[in-house]
Amino acid sequence: MRRVFSQVTKEIAQFRRDRLTLALAFFLPFVALLLYGYATRLESKNIPVAVKSYDTGTLSRAYIDTLFATNQLIPARFRGSDIMGPLDEGEAKAAIIIPAQFSREVAQGRVADIQVVIDASDVNNARVIKNCVIAAGNYFARSRDIARGRQLIVPQVRLWFNPGRDEALYVAPGAIAVILWIFPCLLSALAMSREKEQGTILQLYVSSITSFELVLGKALAYTLIALAQSVLLIAASMALFGLRLVGDPFMFVLSLVVFLASSVLFGTFAGTRASTQSAAVQLVATTGFTTALLLSGFLYPLRNITYPLSLISNILPARYFVEECRNAFVRGADFASQLYIPLALSSCALFLYLVTSNILRKMQLKG
Repeated sequence: MRRVFSQVTKEIAQFRRDRLTLALAFFLPFVALLLYGYATRLESKNIPVAVKSYDTGTLSRAYIDTLFATNQLIPARFRGSDIMGPLDEGEAKAAIIIPAQFSREVAQGRVADIQVVIDASDVNNARVIKNCVIAAGNYFARSRDIARGRQLIVPQVRLWFNPGRDEALYVAPGAIAVILWIFPCLLSALAMSREKEQGTILQLYVSSITSFELVLGKALAYTLIALAQSVLLIAASMALFGLRLVGDPFMFVLSLVVFLASSVLFGTFAGTRASTQSAAVQLVATTGFTTALLLSGFLYPLRNITYPLSLISNILPARYFVEECRNAFVRGADFASQLYIPLALSSCALFLYLVTSNILRKMQLKG
């Protein structure tokens, strides 16, 4: 173990001397947290909708007020009489025409048809607009007691875990997991590829240290650095986005340590396969960043990932730690229901450690 701790001391000393690496370790993750936390918005809001009313009655004006009562739709200008004009000119994502007899038909209890044309080039916006128009019509009818028939089932809805529907409370924990996968992985990949690029790894080959000790020493050193990164990111998230630890703290810390070890070991593996630092960065960006961003459940629900890509998500460490972060900061799940997360992460870490060590051992024997 003395040789392992010597390797740890050497790696941390090299890390502290490189200012660019220090910036990569602490400044860029903080910038990434700001970008993910403030720029990622999954809920559509302030969608422009143009309304043309040919009715001068009070009921048509009341219906328009109901339509824009939420912050999901905002009024846009309707030029001319062509319903496609606002969509073609990019002024609005939907156009609505209210006929001249709208108030009269509604007052007499008859069906009052309105024309709605929605720009479906953005499927999510189109779905939101359609649901808003339907909900506004139902609420308008119920509030004026003009609904046809009596509603037999009235659901009493209560939002749990995130009653204020604060989107940052959902995005920020996932962003922490993705960032803590990318940057520790990138640092360890650069450290290993730098050894190969500069030829200093040959000194390790002729020394008495084994490949298993070499990988373990590098993994411990950069896991400690990753822990410092995680403290910075979690503290910043608590200050900026109001996150609070509501889950089991022991389970979160255990999962965090094993996840960071997996990230560092994956970067070490990438560094052993790449001959230069630029190749290591490309390898990490392609296989690490892209999969963590798209297949971990950070942006899209896992059930929406199509086969066979859904199989890849089952072996991604980021996929498990995204869930653990949301359990710890949003849902507050208990210990027993999360036990599979550190077990899955430990399996990934052990697999990466053995594979990387065997690769280095073969390189050492060949050298």
